[in-house]
Amino acid sequence: MIYKITTDKPLATVKEELANHSKESGFGVLGSYEFQKILAGKGFPIEKDITVYELCNPSAAQGALMALPEISVYLPCRISVYAENGKTVLATIDIRDIMESVDVDADFKEHMNSVFEYLESVMQSWH
Repeated sequence: MIYKITTDKPLATVKEELANHSKESGFGVLGSYEFQKILAGKGFPIEKDITVYELCNPSAAQGALMALPEISVYLPCRISVYAENGKTVLATIDIRDIMESVDVDADFKEHMNSVFEYLESVMQSWH
């Protein structure tokens, strides 16, 4: 259900470059959530620097939403970035698993799998 990769690139570098790498794969960054800062500000500090980025490819989103409105609960696409065991981790929801759990036609599955391939290319761009 979760697709996760690691890279030796420093967390700060990945966070700094994520918008440009996303753009190269057809996505824009709509926003981000720095959970360490958000939760500390509410009195619930966490030690780990975890940032979630919301990415959107408008054309892909349009196709997905027209075919299956309830897919909206998974949009925009999200990539979580944090450090663990000396590595930078990038994680997202594995769309391929979701496609196996919904009743959709083969064309829609193919469309969503291609969206995931673009998202995966963003995540792999630091290797």
